[in-house]
Amino acid sequence: MKIAIASDHGGFSLKEELKKHYAKQGLVLEDLGTHSEESCDYPLVARKMTDALLQKKADLGILICGTGIGISIAANRVRGIRAALLYNAEVARLAREHNNANIAVFGGRMQKFEDVVKYFDIFLKTEFEGGRHERRICELDEMGV
Repeated sequence: MKIAIASDHGGFSLKEELKKHYAKQGLVLEDLGTHSEESCDYPLVARKMTDALLQKKADLGILICGTGIGISIAANRVRGIRAALLYNAEVARLAREHNNANIAVFGGRMQKFEDVVKYFDIFLKTEFEGGRHERRICELDEMGV
């Protein structure tokens, strides 16, 4: 499974910590940027991620900005993208199980590293349930631009 990771300046530090953590476990996260704490625009970062997913260069993604809110909004404007801001274990599970989320989103200034790892691990191991949820995913794509 290929997983991409990207952040704006507000999520840069957390992105770097996550890359190191998962590399130790043998999981390489493809870094789509940003590559410093210099101010940058989260919509452009989200676009890099959504392009990578839609072009099948990655299977799942992690996006990080200061709060996780702005970058979630930006990513979710793209048809076929389901970015979920993960703030507890139950949400992490349901984001995959019910919503088939393909991007996990975190707030680099709002969340502890340990919690982010816990939530992302749950996100990774959870399968999409399908069934009634599949219809709703299709309805979302019909709404997208």
